[in-house]
Amino acid sequence: MQVQSYFSSLDNLDGELATLNLGPTHPATHGIFQNVLKMDGEKIVSGEPTIGYIHRAFEKLAERRPYNQITPITDRLNYCSSPINNMGWHMTVEKLIGCELPKRAQYMRIIIMELSRIADHLVCNSVIGVDTGALTGFTYMFQERERIYDLFEEVCGSRLTTNIGRIGGMERDFTPAFHAKLKDFLKTFPPRFEEFGGLLERNRIFMDRCIGAGPITAEMAMAYGFTGPNLRAAGVDYDVRVMSPYSSYEDFDFIIPVGINGDTYDRFMVRQEEIRQSLKIINDAYNNLPEGAYHADVPEFYLPDKPDVYTKMEALIYHFKVVMQETPIPVGEVYHCVEGGNGELGFYLISDGGRTPYRLHFRRPCFIYYQAYPEMIKGSMLSDAILTMSSMNVIAGELDA
Repeated sequence: MQVQSYFSSLDNLDGELATLNLGPTHPATHGIFQNVLKMDGEKIVSGEPTIGYIHRAFEKLAERRPYNQITPITDRLNYCSSPINNMGWHMTVEKLIGCELPKRAQYMRIIIMELSRIADHLVCNSVIGVDTGALTGFTYMFQERERIYDLFEEVCGSRLTTNIGRIGGMERDFTPAFHAKLKDFLKTFPPRFEEFGGLLERNRIFMDRCIGAGPITAEMAMAYGFTGPNLRAAGVDYDVRVMSPYSSYEDFDFIIPVGINGDTYDRFMVRQEEIRQSLKIINDAYNNLPEGAYHADVPEFYLPDKPDVYTKMEALIYHFKVVMQETPIPVGEVYHCVEGGNGELGFYLISDGGRTPYRLHFRRPCFIYYQAYPEMIKGSMLSDAILTMSSMNVIAGELDA
């Protein structure tokens, strides 16, 4: 009935209109969400998005768990770049407890986060290619994404949902195998990526499909609360890493790519250039990786090494206190944001001094900018609606938190 009332004002239009359910389980939507479209032939008259099909109550789950057990929950937001989610949460807690990380730990985080950004953008851009009929680049780039997952596995033992790092730094230092694989990746990935760019960036069929599809102006993008590549594609050079630096991002010099028209092609090209900039950041961070500790000196929150737990009474006590949530948490209210793979990912945390957060809100970029989707596809063809959705990088896990 709600859908019918939404479209009741359209009944007086000339011609015969049809209602099309795009999703919730549809191979072209790349996620479990629905769009009820009013169609005039192949042309979209209007649309109404519906979310909530995989609602998992992340925020309420987090309010019933100790701080270190919330990290796996953040994995399930944007699962294409879960380490950024993990470290964004860790930085939020570190801001609350007043923890300053050693430079080495901060640079290690940057390397992992930028690898995550590359993996995220590879998925998005290769899927855009698939939705225009170009499958080859998708298969090539998924091989490269697997190499990034190999690096994650060397650091934490996991690949997709990583639970990487800890409050206070990294769980362990980079292993010799990680160093070898990272060096190989930095050497062999750039030419392969440029080959992928050569397949699509100046491809006339790809350009004809993407240019003009799903445009949004800078004013409209800001009004809807856009962040990340979607905002930059509209011409606004806002990047959290530059505007509010964290984890020593201020030590690095990189370009913020921006578009002009805010359409699918601009979003694709912005992500292409961001991958190149991420490679530059990783190279700079790795070549200038400081010596020192890979975690802060906060034994009240950071699990001690297992050999110390077996041999030292102090380490055993701290291990018990951390695991049993006997560590006092400061009372406070903090917000911290990071530049996620698809926009500004923020954590608004209220602590009353208890073992778990009193209130925790995730600022999920997808949930915010997806509200503009009906306006972006209005008047376009159905095939352009699929392409626009892919270029926005809508992750269902961020819609239903």
